[in-house]
Amino acid sequence: MSQVKNTKPGEHKHCQCQDTQNHFLERAFESLKLEAAQRELLLAPFRETIVSIPLLTRRAEGGNLHTFMGYRVQHNHARGPFKGGLRFHPSVNLGEVRALAQLMTWKTALVDIPFGGAKGGIAVDTNTLSHHELEILTKRFVQKMELVFGVHHDIPAPDIGTNPQVMAWILEEYSKTHGYTPAIVTGKPVELGGSAGRLEATGHGVAYLTGKMASEISLGIDNASVVIQGFGNVGFHSAQGLAAMDARIIALSDARSGVVCDKGINIEQAQRHVAKTGWLENLPGTEPVNNAELLELPCDILIPAAVEATINCDNAEAIKARLVIEAANIPVTHLADATLRERGITIVPDLLANAGGVLTSYYEWVQNLQEFPWDYDTVLRRLEQRLGRVYEQVRDLAQQHNTDLRTAAYELAIDRVNKAVALRGF
Repeated sequence: MSQVKNTKPGEHKHCQCQDTQNHFLERAFESLKLEAAQRELLLAPFRETIVSIPLLTRRAEGGNLHTFMGYRVQHNHARGPFKGGLRFHPSVNLGEVRALAQLMTWKTALVDIPFGGAKGGIAVDTNTLSHHELEILTKRFVQKMELVFGVHHDIPAPDIGTNPQVMAWILEEYSKTHGYTPAIVTGKPVELGGSAGRLEATGHGVAYLTGKMASEISLGIDNASVVIQGFGNVGFHSAQGLAAMDARIIALSDARSGVVCDKGINIEQAQRHVAKTGWLENLPGTEPVNNAELLELPCDILIPAAVEATINCDNAEAIKARLVIEAANIPVTHLADATLRERGITIVPDLLANAGGVLTSYYEWVQNLQEFPWDYDTVLRRLEQRLGRVYEQVRDLAQQHNTDLRTAAYELAIDRVNKAVALRGF
């Protein structure tokens, strides 16, 4: 029986992600005046794990066995257990996962929760697998990663291509050898110990911070025109939250294409259309637009909520928004970041903008450990309070140092991790 390894379309993107991350870090390192040894210690990952997962699928011709590559990078745990999402996507590779694990270290430190940073995933197009095949693939991944996962060691969460059902499979597989252990994973269904509000947490946080930031730059959120690239979990809940503030969502996109309507798109109608057809394409009352054109539409607020490096040196000059909110991880390359700032476009960095997900994951973990669930309003109220406080800390530091929000966010996060490392005596 022959073996066929998955190809990795989009693998070139990991270079941009790593270069961008390194550039942002160096900028903050210089501001903090960290020595070379400190920088090296902060950048080095704790552990990188690569596994191969064989799976015979229904689409395998002639009984060929597909081998999928799985990854988990644990970056830093000076402030607490490793925490980070699992993504199932064809472009997943070690370089991308390494950059995102590092980003999680800074993100958890920024919102001041007792976690470190990790990231992982499987290089797979989930659209090519049946529901049962995806379950088998997930559980085999957990079998091979069991030694690196743990309630007080490494706690996975959802990311691109994964959802509460996938988290439920992880819980089930891990519990086979460790007993019922709901705190091993966050983003679970509420019926299995998941937190109320976790599913919409990232998008809710994006919408909350967008409204807060808009008021800071004298941009009224009421009737502000918003373009959102990506209509998955984060994109949908961001759109839903902003629509509730009376913002006008004029364009949306998914992996295939986008739609535009200057009068505003009904988000609930769009969700029903996607649930029925699978795509935004042919949404009644809208015109088609491709993903590249969508990013360049005139608007007040642009929210990239898809994958990395979508705003880069090729299109940065064409961006027409006043405010960019990074709902995705590393959606703006460092070269594009410089161009946007030079053009006077305000950017709320991913480190802050999408931190609602990991913040509510922490709340879920705490509820599981205490075996005491919180109600929906309590979760979202605490989410908004913490995000609002962190935003004010970042804003004040940026003003104090005469710098941008991204550099201030990195400075605040890196300083916290660096102090934790020093206190531990590493």
